[in-house]
Amino acid sequence: MNRNSNIKKDILEKIREYKRIIIHRHVRPDPDAIGSQAGLKEVIQHNYPDKEVYIVGDDPGDLSFLSSMDSIESDTYSNALVIVVDTANTDRISDRNYSEGKDIIKIDHHPNEEPYGSIQWVDASSSSTCELIADLVKSTPELTLNSEAARLLYAGIVGDTNRFLYPATSTKTMELAGFLMEQEFSHTEVNDAMNQVELKIARLKGYVLQNLQVNSVGVGHIVLTKKILKDFDLVDSDTSAVVSLPGGIQGIEAWVIFVQQQNKAYRCRIRSKRTVINEIAKKHEGGGHPLASGANAKDEKEISEILNELTDAVQQKK
Repeated sequence: MNRNSNIKKDILEKIREYKRIIIHRHVRPDPDAIGSQAGLKEVIQHNYPDKEVYIVGDDPGDLSFLSSMDSIESDTYSNALVIVVDTANTDRISDRNYSEGKDIIKIDHHPNEEPYGSIQWVDASSSSTCELIADLVKSTPELTLNSEAARLLYAGIVGDTNRFLYPATSTKTMELAGFLMEQEFSHTEVNDAMNQVELKIARLKGYVLQNLQVNSVGVGHIVLTKKILKDFDLVDSDTSAVVSLPGGIQGIEAWVIFVQQQNKAYRCRIRSKRTVINEIAKKHEGGGHPLASGANAKDEKEISEILNELTDAVQQKK
């Protein structure tokens, strides 16, 4: 029995043990965060209908078509099992009450730079946390899947692979996506819903494509200031819709979307086609996957530092 099999067995034993389970994920959720959180809730309730299962965190915003959050009192955490999905660091867990649970499990596909919880199932080779949960169901004979769980987990896989385009998409990813599609839900409706954007976000996409700066080695970037976001009537979370755009432009090897925050610092979304960039992110209060990371820049000087480091890394890779 391999290590992952043992961990999955341990997780199932904990789920069976607890009457009450509360599932958390990261702030500013993406489809994988919501899909794995709500999908796991569906899996547990479908297979263990006697259990109380709650999902908590900040408002999903435009991902509300996937699921909405439960509202619970703080004393609900008494003698409860907490499962945190898709969240590498504790400071990014949405709803700080997570630490009040009797036991904590971490399920994630980001590099395990901050271990937490009594059980940690972390597999950075997986395309998404939804892929891990789909694998948990498929590999466990006692578990079955309903159509709602399948819809949620499929959405998370699609979101984190960018419609199966990213390098983390593996044969196992496709196998598990097919397993989910055997259930009765419309994958075309999921894809259509995830492709829909508000007109103001579509206009931001046009602005990014028109104003993206690209240097001689193929490093692209754009700075979205508070004024620009205000002009488009957008907030920080809306900018996630433009992060993948530069990747479709010929000649761009890596890119950064800098988004100014209320404190005037910048949130940095760093992406790359081939060059490993998570070590650069670590130098700037961030981290993540080798080709997809986040960081922070306190001012324009640090923006320049990040771009210089990224340019050097791309040059060395070439």
